[in-house]
Amino acid sequence: MFIDTHCHLEDENFSADRVEVLERAKNSGVEKIINFGSTLQSSAKIVELAENFSELYGGIGIHPEEIDEFDEKTCLKLAELAKNKKIIAIGEIGLDYHWEKDSERRLIQQKIFIEQLDLARQLNLPVCIHNRDAHGDTLKILQTEGKNLRGVLHCYSGSVEMSREIFKMGWFIGVDGPLTFKNSAKLPEVVKNAPRDMILIETDAPYLAPTPFRGKRNEPALLIEIAKKIAEVRGETLEEVAAYTTANAFNLYNL
Repeated sequence: MFIDTHCHLEDENFSADRVEVLERAKNSGVEKIINFGSTLQSSAKIVELAENFSELYGGIGIHPEEIDEFDEKTCLKLAELAKNKKIIAIGEIGLDYHWEKDSERRLIQQKIFIEQLDLARQLNLPVCIHNRDAHGDTLKILQTEGKNLRGVLHCYSGSVEMSREIFKMGWFIGVDGPLTFKNSAKLPEVVKNAPRDMILIETDAPYLAPTPFRGKRNEPALLIEIAKKIAEVRGETLEEVAAYTTANAFNLYNL
């Protein structure tokens, strides 16, 4: 059994064959899938999908690339969506400096990130963090504003040293398709040295399809390719990877 702990099945890329995608996931051993929102609209769609498909759960939040949508009523609207029992996290929230170079807008990202961390605390929900080219500020905010919270750094891209700090906080790292890429850089070392009870496995579908499907639409059925690579890097069996990543997902998200 596997759990895809980060996906975007609400994406229009799945509008034509979403049922078939879910069937392929089930046939490959992926029995539960957690979708994450990036806007209020996508978050509402995730609630709808979770209500209609037993294997789907959801996280809701405003992605750092979508800060222009955020206003004083956004957290209230997210809290309303979070009343659904299948909404099990706040996310995908965080910082993205890859596309945003303006220092003032980066500060706005930080403010909105902190507000949503506070929302998660109020709702007693774990959080899913997006961090792209913002390692220092992400870690600093989690260490100061993320106290008494639990969560995961989705699609982990930081250093081994940063991962150690994350693990000290009791937080998880999410491992995605980039682990299978030839240019995966430091990620194999991070995964090799990570404690078993701190690793989650994700597809981020429809993005970041693993080798040998790189460049194509990703989907939860391809989670097996990431699991195989984790097993190879860590010198474990596929069954071991399935067992502990599933246990970790249940642990973090109270599935």
